Amino acid sequence: MIASEIKRIGIRMAIAVLLLVIGLVLLSNVRTVSAANIEDTITTDDRTNNISGSLGPLEFRLSTDEDEESLSATLQILLVLTVITLAPSILIMLTSFTRIIIVLHFVRSALGTQSTPPNQVLIGLALFLTFFIMSPVLTQVNANAVQPLSRGEISQEEAFDAGVAPIRTFMLEQANVKDLRLFMDIAGITTVETVDEIPITVVIPSFIISELRKAFIIGFLIYIPFIVIDMVVASTLMSMGMMMLPPTMISMPFKILLFIVADGWNLIIGELVQTFY
Repeated sequence: MIASEIKRIGIRMAIAVLLLVIGLVLLSNVRTVSAANIEDTITTDDRTNNISGSLGPLEFRLSTDEDEESLSATLQILLVLTVITLAPSILIMLTSFTRIIIVLHFVRSALGTQSTPPNQVLIGLALFLTFFIMSPVLTQVNANAVQPLSRGEISQEEAFDAGVAPIRTFMLEQANVKDLRLFMDIAGITTVETVDEIPITVVIPSFIISELRKAFIIGFLIYIPFIVIDMVVASTLMSMGMMMLPPTMISMPFKILLFIVADGWNLIIGELVQTFY
């Protein structure tokens, strides 16, 4: 047993020595590279302001070409990432989404169904209604800003101004004059000749406040018939001496029945969309 173990160890050591010798032979054939035999070259093109060259075995090329009417590629990527980051806020604050989602939540609360329909369904419905209502505005943005920019006919600044104009018009049509005056007073703007002179920083918060006010007014009107049902059911239970029975448990089927008979979804969605025209 001891002899066999010694034999195995000897074989392993022989293999290790053989691999070491092979490695040394291979390393001896590799050309030595040092800082002494490396030449660094850097060239500059005065016409295009491009820099190219080599640092030892590494080659590089720096391009600084820019069109006079466009941002550099780095700034374009930064701008795209910024827009993607702010996309949810833009969707919520600059479109009809705010009013729609608040009204839908009021409908669910008035019915007393807790989490039915679920939030995913309400948000999905609000998104598609937003795209439906904003489709004329998005069509103008695409025709006036996106397509000319993709063809290189206008610069980024001109595309931004052309794209903001339809959205600005939509917000001004929906904003209340009282809200515009409020933020104009806060910004120190006394008078303007036309609505085009109102800065976008005033139009956006005015539009948001107006949307919240209109959504709460619609929600109050939706609540009225369901409150009447709650009051009738509660009075009936009190008169029958069933004070321990929760009125909401009894009134919910009647609320759902009223909503179905009145074709509530068709009525609410139709009237809600009409408020934007």
